[in-house]
Amino acid sequence: MALVLYSSKTNKNAFKTLIVAEYAGVKVELAANFEMGVTNKTPEFIKMNPIGKIPVLQTPDGPVFESNAIARYVARLTDNALYGSSLIDYAHIEQWIDFSTLEIDANLVSWYRPRTGRAPYLPPAEEAAISALKRGLAALDSHLASNTYLVGHSVTLADIILTSNLYLGFTNLLTKSFTSEFPHVERYFWTLVNQPNFKKILGEVKQTESVPPVQSAKKPEPKKEAKSKKDEAKKEAKKEAPKPAKAEAEEEEEEEAPKPKPKNPLDLLPPSKMILDEWKRLYSNTKTNFREVAIKGFWDMYDPEGYSLWFCDYKYNDENTVSFVTLNKVGGFLQRMDLARKYAFGKMLVIGSEPPFKVKGLWLFRGQEIPQFVIDECYDMELYDWKKVDLSDEAQKERVNQMIEDAEPFEGEALLDAKCFK
Repeated sequence: MALVLYSSKTNKNAFKTLIVAEYAGVKVELAANFEMGVTNKTPEFIKMNPIGKIPVLQTPDGPVFESNAIARYVARLTDNALYGSSLIDYAHIEQWIDFSTLEIDANLVSWYRPRTGRAPYLPPAEEAAISALKRGLAALDSHLASNTYLVGHSVTLADIILTSNLYLGFTNLLTKSFTSEFPHVERYFWTLVNQPNFKKILGEVKQTESVPPVQSAKKPEPKKEAKSKKDEAKKEAKKEAPKPAKAEAEEEEEEEAPKPKPKNPLDLLPPSKMILDEWKRLYSNTKTNFREVAIKGFWDMYDPEGYSLWFCDYKYNDENTVSFVTLNKVGGFLQRMDLARKYAFGKMLVIGSEPPFKVKGLWLFRGQEIPQFVIDECYDMELYDWKKVDLSDEAQKERVNQMIEDAEPFEGEALLDAKCFK
């Protein structure tokens, strides 16, 4: 008995199994005459999957549903490299399958379904999904900065499942301006979709140029039945006076007025004399006499009641043995700090002429503590030891000056690179 996949031809969850089948050399046929909304409602289909969802794979030993489970089943039918060559490979492949499902696919679907009228559209929910998706993509981008594939040096089941999930995003939601923030993810996706076994199933893949507009939630009006002339006459006689224009406008305004967004707790702090954007402009525009202009200007502007300064030291410097990987690690951190741009300024130094390289930083935050939303949303924070700057200590104050101006040597060592968050 051949393996039969019940699904539509364009379902990205079906792509997982079909691509796996190409790599595994397994014959999988799409069910003939499958019609979504009809076939999957029949008693025969419900026996295969009680909730009527696709895809479902019919096997000689019975049906299998859930796309990742189906892909795993097909991958194991032959001797191939889709599960790696060791136990740790297997664990890492399963790790990235879970990551792909929970961090990428779930957030793409949460963004996509309301836009296409399949779920209620709630702007705060969309913002949360996009923020979580960016966090997942940033973590993925960091991993792919030094890896061609997710695990090992060839395509595995994890790559097939992740690429199938990304396919939904790249073709429907993720414009070039969005994905350009994640260059290694871009390289990875286009490399995979152009592999022969992928291309055979996916065809030519084109990136979307726009995000779908939100579909109207209004239901279509029911068809009006033909009315008798008597009814029409009654209707004419009982015509209601039109609503005043003001009332119509008020109704429309009430329907369309967006709910106010909850304020960030940092916006509720007492006003500060330090205007962060003015400091950032001074920093960016000072090209000469940096100490006399920018550093002096910083301390003139600095408000110790409204802001606080923090040193950070990477906990695992012994791992920083490859320069470009270390630089990408820091770059990824700064990218994930984007959510704090309104409330923070930072300098990150990569120190040393030979590995292992040291990573140290200086951060200016609004308020007296590191903002809680930054700790919650940016997982890199826990990779650093944080120490509040004691401004009564002249040595610490001088260290702040040196980090702001990229002084070299820094603490007796050469600077490999200095990055600024502003």
